[in-house]
Amino acid sequence: LRCGIRSTKCQLLVTSLCVMLLGLSIATMSTVTHYGLHFTLISNISLENNSYRVIHHAAFYFGMCLSMTLILAALLSSAATVRESQCLTAMGFFCFALAFCGLLPAACWRYTHSTEVEDRMMDVYDLVYEEVRRNTSSSRRHELTAIHEAFLCCGKHSPFGDTANVEHKTCPASQVHNAGQDCLQEIQNFLKKHMGFVSTLLAVSIAFMVYGMILTSFLWFSLHFSSNLDRKGKYILR
Repeated sequence: LRCGIRSTKCQLLVTSLCVMLLGLSIATMSTVTHYGLHFTLISNISLENNSYRVIHHAAFYFGMCLSMTLILAALLSSAATVRESQCLTAMGFFCFALAFCGLLPAACWRYTHSTEVEDRMMDVYDLVYEEVRRNTSSSRRHELTAIHEAFLCCGKHSPFGDTANVEHKTCPASQVHNAGQDCLQEIQNFLKKHMGFVSTLLAVSIAFMVYGMILTSFLWFSLHFSSNLDRKGKYILR
């Protein structure tokens, strides 16, 4: 039993280190997503039906809460491993389970709404582009110019035609004559790479949460039975 406890402690220490790194990675990714130029430009566009803004803020707060839970689980598991404390082990298991309950719905949402973020960002771009196309003196022209400069693209293939004037006034000088840099396609390609990294991070985190719950539960039961075995045969005379 002592040999099993020693093996579990070594695995739990390594797992705690990996979970700590995962928590820091999720916090970094959430910060970059929330304050990154490409995302803030779309989120800050003052449209009444800017549906992307809701996802933008929700993803940041969810990511920060999740990262703090992972870091707390890693710290509690490390402390429980060093001190062989059943109480700390139970708290570590609870944090792993709490993080798992948050990660699983997030992964399901990502799987069932695989293009939700891309569609909402492209919808915002479409609305801004069409407003500028209908009224070239609109204040939206500055917002559209900023998007073109950030994504290094130039306009879109519009079925309504008459886009040359819009692109001439809102595209960067280096992109005006580059007809292949369609902004909708550039936004989609950029988000596919970003969301691919998010999906990988979610999958790895779920795997570590399951493994962490197995290790902490095994350690708790091992410590419990080891404690009972150490007391076996000892009596107190009153």
